[in-house]
Amino acid sequence: MSERFFLTSSPRAGRAVLEGDEARHLARVLRASVGDEVRVFDGTGCEWAARVATIGRDEVTLEVVGEPATAPAADRTVTLAVALPKGERQKWLVEKLTELGTTRLVPLVTERGVAEATPAALDRLRRGVVEACKQCGRNRFMEIVEPATIAEACAAAEGGLAILCDPGGPPLDVSALRAATAVVGLVGPEGGFTPDEVATALAAGSVRAGLGPHVLRIETAAVALAARFV
Repeated sequence: MSERFFLTSSPRAGRAVLEGDEARHLARVLRASVGDEVRVFDGTGCEWAARVATIGRDEVTLEVVGEPATAPAADRTVTLAVALPKGERQKWLVEKLTELGTTRLVPLVTERGVAEATPAALDRLRRGVVEACKQCGRNRFMEIVEPATIAEACAAAEGGLAILCDPGGPPLDVSALRAATAVVGLVGPEGGFTPDEVATALAAGSVRAGLGPHVLRIETAAVALAARFV
């Protein structure tokens, strides 16, 4: 089997357990048998080969085979602070940022924002990260944190580079991106940042940067920026 499965807890004493939807998918949808081999990961950077040991109604026990494969830590942290779009566009945004290796997604609180990052919405987005990781082979989760203001998001740059995405800004300085060990990209809502929000970002040390000749939608801008780091 080539399917990857998410472990809610890391293996212990050579054993791992799949629970809930993961176990049901393996046992009922894929109709796994004892002895079948799968790949499992825990979201912290580790992946294991494993063999099905027992199959229960809502639980599958696995025997870990060999040593874990560990994803190396990235040489920079990439945080995207984004005024979330509506509906299914959020799912697409999370999927693509996960595939591109983004470290962290921060729902950005803005005056013209159209979607609220409620606890239920954040849980849904985090489930999207799990599914995207299963599909793309990523073993370290993209973190989705609590909503933040522009000033709070800029502070996450920790002395690195904060970029305010602005259709009227100068071209993005790729050499500056490559030199930074921590980057925060600010992506505003459909109506754009207000003048006060732009002033706040600039006062916090952000630099304005354009991502091309056209006005991009929220999720397009976020992905276009994230792709600069691949």
